[in-house]
Amino acid sequence: MTNYSVGEQFQMRLLPSMYGIEFCVALVGNLFALWLLVTKERKNWHTGVVLSCNLAISDLLYILTLPLLIVYYAQKKNWPFGNAMCKLERFLFTCNLYGSIFFIMCIGVNRYVAIVHPFFTRTYVRPAHAKAVSLVTWIIVAAFSSPVLTFASTCPKGNVTYCVSRCEMKSDESPHFNYKLFLALVGCFVPFLVTFASYSGIIWVVWRNTNITPLEKRKVALMVLAGIVLYAVSFLPYHVLQSYHFYLIKMETFDRKIYEAYQVSKGLATLNMCIHPLLYMAVFNSFRVACCGKDQDDNV
Repeated sequence: MTNYSVGEQFQMRLLPSMYGIEFCVALVGNLFALWLLVTKERKNWHTGVVLSCNLAISDLLYILTLPLLIVYYAQKKNWPFGNAMCKLERFLFTCNLYGSIFFIMCIGVNRYVAIVHPFFTRTYVRPAHAKAVSLVTWIIVAAFSSPVLTFASTCPKGNVTYCVSRCEMKSDESPHFNYKLFLALVGCFVPFLVTFASYSGIIWVVWRNTNITPLEKRKVALMVLAGIVLYAVSFLPYHVLQSYHFYLIKMETFDRKIYEAYQVSKGLATLNMCIHPLLYMAVFNSFRVACCGKDQDDNV
């Protein structure tokens, strides 16, 4: 028999229903966004729409693996789908997480350039540039995520088989810890600083410029709010707790409270897919109109 910790028991009670809700909300939200992009925005594919489309595709690639996790936690952390599917699920999770972070950074920088340097944007920035940036972003995210295919594996323990980012039976933790630290610093904190700088510049210009419409100001506020919520709930807690947890493992110590908090943060990390529709409302009008109705400023 396997003795489950308090954190694992909490996971098995909470995560199946949590992932089920996230699956439904994120699937509907992102499919709806893609449908609007194809039907309503097909003649208005500006740079923000191109980046939003890639963000929605990133979400959908990972959303389709959530039923596997629902089964996994419902069966008391017993992975029945084999080692290859375990690696694929971990890889897609990593791609989605850092794809989200990098595309949100790109959307923030794009809005900064459009608002702070409008003449430069109208003259030089084209959707083709956003497509090239998206391709480079996918290449970077795939490169960042590829080591997961080596580290992640199934791990037998008692009468169950775990699917983990690193099997505890393997000895040397240094490469895995260094990789996680790299992801936290380069994959999260650097984009966070760039996104924060972009948002700060946008807010400074928008609230001082009387020529910007109230609708545009609300769209900026919505984008900034979505970014703050994403980093405060999904991105920063996950990376801080993950880095500290694996540091303790590397030092051959264990803190149950840190481990349990880290497990909760993994569930919260997937919430990012449910929050992205707020960004879509700020970036393309058809999504905002479909969700909230038409604003009188839309006719201005």
